[in-house]
Amino acid sequence: MGCIDIEYYMPVLVMLLIQSIYAGMSLGIRVILLEGMSPRVLVVYRHASATIALAPVAYLSGRNSGSYSLNLRSFFLIFMTSLIGITLTQNLYFEGLYLIPSSIATAMTNLIPAVTFIITASVGMEKVNIRSLRTIAKIVGTLICVGGAMSITLLKGPKLLNAENLPSKSTMATTLGSDDNWLLGCLFVLASSVAWSLWLILQVPAYASHPNYISLSAWMCLISTLQSAVVTLFLEPNLNAWKINSLLQFGCTLYSGIMGSAVVFCLQAWCITKRGPLFSAMFSPLGTVLVTVLAALLLHEEIYTGSLIGTIGVIVGLYIVLWGKAEDVIEKIDPKSAFIETEEVKFLRNESRGEASCRINLEEPLLTNVLNIKPEIESTRRS
Repeated sequence: MGCIDIEYYMPVLVMLLIQSIYAGMSLGIRVILLEGMSPRVLVVYRHASATIALAPVAYLSGRNSGSYSLNLRSFFLIFMTSLIGITLTQNLYFEGLYLIPSSIATAMTNLIPAVTFIITASVGMEKVNIRSLRTIAKIVGTLICVGGAMSITLLKGPKLLNAENLPSKSTMATTLGSDDNWLLGCLFVLASSVAWSLWLILQVPAYASHPNYISLSAWMCLISTLQSAVVTLFLEPNLNAWKINSLLQFGCTLYSGIMGSAVVFCLQAWCITKRGPLFSAMFSPLGTVLVTVLAALLLHEEIYTGSLIGTIGVIVGLYIVLWGKAEDVIEKIDPKSAFIETEEVKFLRNESRGEASCRINLEEPLLTNVLNIKPEIESTRRS
């Protein structure tokens, strides 16, 4: 009997850990929001704690190369990336998470690959060949995802679970049952998914200008903390909203910042270097399943027929889109070697030292035809 190859299965175990972290974070944040914590204040505290956790690591990783410093162009790109991808995205998502069950909010985030495809195809960053089976799969998968999202938003249907046994003192009773809240919450989460898709695209020039993913992440967390603080001070004039009123709120805030932002980002970047972005995206429906089951058991969240059908539709559409995207990675296989070089991992020869260095490329999270934006990397490869 052969031994189990731990190294081979390690990316799978890491992705399972990431989805478990996300599931716990979604449930915890849902509870503290319903306790009365401001979603905007939560965004500030979350990324402040993530900045504190990432800053020392970023400094040590960039100390020798000086990559922790920014020029004007890098600062502008990171500022815009932080504004759209973190400040806007998470404020919209947490507002939606307050209004709708965590299972529905998590399910709708599976729209991100489909939304990214729509945006990149619209601006010419994605090739659309209507005669290609893979392109048809992307289009059909996107339509299924959109249909599933519409079903979640508009067709709640009859209740399947926790229809009558919601505890009378449960904080869930303060928001569940309102059709207006449901529609508004779904729209918030949908807008958050669109902003997140734009963030994926904006990472292309941002990473090309500042090619150190840990340093880039630390700068984005710091800048988004300052941006969110300004937004919160404007929208929350009452300073009492900044108070943390319970140990649960404090613990969930630290957990979401350190584990949900700092640790998860590094783990996900490592998985992308090993297996690529498609492998990482394949596990996102697992988070939806975990949140749905745990929310029903622990938080007594109600499950509706239309929402369940819509969730299944979004997940099916996601995998169809990913199957269509798989060709973009397969085409990069080098037939002359057993080594598969994707655009996520490039081994560049450092001729001056005579040693190989691994450059982690986060420029192509589900994107394919944007390599012309990174002249510095291409010129290095040609030399």
